[in-house]
Amino acid sequence: MMKTIKLFGLLSLVFLVSACAPEVGSEAWCAGLDKKDMGDWSANESMDYAKHCVFK
Repeated sequence: MMKTIKLFGLLSLVFLVSACAPEVGSEAWCAGLDKKDMGDWSANESMDYAKHCVFK
């Protein structure tokens, strides 16, 4: 029973933290990628950045 409560608490925490990420294509998201090293971008991030931040 205690393991179930701990697991539920951990999953809830992960869900709440992940919900705080800015929406792809928003000004905050573009600014966040500008601060991130381009070598650390994923292929999807690169395509989304070009689509939403460069070629608005």
